[in-house]
Amino acid sequence: MVLVLLIAAGIWFGGMLFDVPRRLRLTLLAILYVAVLGIQLAFPDLHPLRMMTGQSPAPWLMLGGFALIVAGYRAILKNLRQRATPNAQGVTHALEKPAAFSDTELNRYARHIVLREIGGAGQRALKDAKVLVVGAGGLGAPALQYLAAAGVGTIGVIDDDIVENANLQRQVIHKDAAIGTPKVFSAQAEMEAQNPFVTVRPYHRRLTEEIAAELIADYDLVLDGTDNFDTRYLVNAICVAERTPLVSGALSQWEGQLSVFDPALDAPCYQCIFPQAPAAHLAPSCAEAGVIGPLPGVIGAMMAVEAIKLITGAGTAARGQMLIYDALYGESRTITLSRRKDCPVCGG
Repeated sequence: MVLVLLIAAGIWFGGMLFDVPRRLRLTLLAILYVAVLGIQLAFPDLHPLRMMTGQSPAPWLMLGGFALIVAGYRAILKNLRQRATPNAQGVTHALEKPAAFSDTELNRYARHIVLREIGGAGQRALKDAKVLVVGAGGLGAPALQYLAAAGVGTIGVIDDDIVENANLQRQVIHKDAAIGTPKVFSAQAEMEAQNPFVTVRPYHRRLTEEIAAELIADYDLVLDGTDNFDTRYLVNAICVAERTPLVSGALSQWEGQLSVFDPALDAPCYQCIFPQAPAAHLAPSCAEAGVIGPLPGVIGAMMAVEAIKLITGAGTAARGQMLIYDALYGESRTITLSRRKDCPVCGG
């Protein structure tokens, strides 16, 4: 077997020395491999040629199988790279501009790239996108995790709260060791640990009128996972003014809901649907009413899906719809929403 390996090394490196084309060297190695395997399978056990070439076909079969696996893996990576980068003539396979994906990124996002609705162009759009998530709590936690995992290039997160023990039943981005840490920094650490290829911008402060317009103007898309109506109305008003799509989610005990508010494309805004905040006793907080732990994960992940669809143009976003999920009875339903001409935010 050593003799065969020496011959193979001579073919490969000797061919390199004399500038023999790579394809011809590979062909010669394949011929050598087939010849050796033929000897092992055709000749009797104690035949001198078989003794000189390893005595058993098993190691050669394993070597051939390993070579096929490596060749297949390289072919897949090459195909993904071609789909994600322009060719020499400047005609893009899937992208509109040169990509900057590393091999690790191509491998990581391969399940996205092979999706017909996303492909290389969609993954590039995710890499170029800037998404702001308002709130790093129940809804923000899963949304942030999946946006980071999906490869959204720049993710902002604003929240003035700190991690508390009572959060950990549902806000799974935060860990026990993070108790007492600002949520935005706890979330940043987990997101960057999960995907070092994304940029996370933490804002440890409350979203106020003084900073909202300037902050939101720097992002392509906003996800609102807050639990108070004042912030929801503020985010909605700025998103309408900036013509920025808004993915909004809400929770209550066993039920969650989400919608995409985008008046720029003739969909209603948040205030079209909720003209005024309900009385406090009609909309108790999670601390007052309770919430089942996995529910924020369900709705937050759905918000991330809507964000990915908006960025990549895949499928149909939930504009003009409200998706409602009842975890207690395992039911889902969709309500059609319409703009109000007299809406003080987007009407007229």
